[in-house]
Amino acid sequence: MTDAEIQDFITQFAAAWAARDGEAFLALWHPDGVLRTPLVDRPIAGKELGRLNDVQREATPDLVWQLLDWSSRGDIVIIEWQCTRQVGGKRFDWRGVDKFRLRDGKIAEERVYMDTALLRALRSGVDPEPIRQAAGQGVAFEPLSVL
Repeated sequence: MTDAEIQDFITQFAAAWAARDGEAFLALWHPDGVLRTPLVDRPIAGKELGRLNDVQREATPDLVWQLLDWSSRGDIVIIEWQCTRQVGGKRFDWRGVDKFRLRDGKIAEERVYMDTALLRALRSGVDPEPIRQAAGQGVAFEPLSVL
């Protein structure tokens, strides 16, 4: 892919997130593409992305996704991002990285990498702030199962 084609892909991906538009996400995917994310316990087919987006939008209507940085080499694109939302009147944010393998300018495979400890604490009703503070101080945690 050319630099212009990769930039176009990045722009379309960020716009799909900004609009939280399931159809815009679907337009970026090969029908046989696969998403692997620690937030779901199985691979997600590209054709399911529209519905996944709908479920996510219903569950977290205030979620804001922000592109932080990106890089590419050949058909591989890496995007660093941050998500933010309000929880209990406080700002809550987390970061991750998506690694894409593109085919014909569309996503053939996406792998999401992120630390899920804060999200799991929040989901279980535990205050995530001590986890955030400990992580900032370099305290090691045992690996935990994904959501």
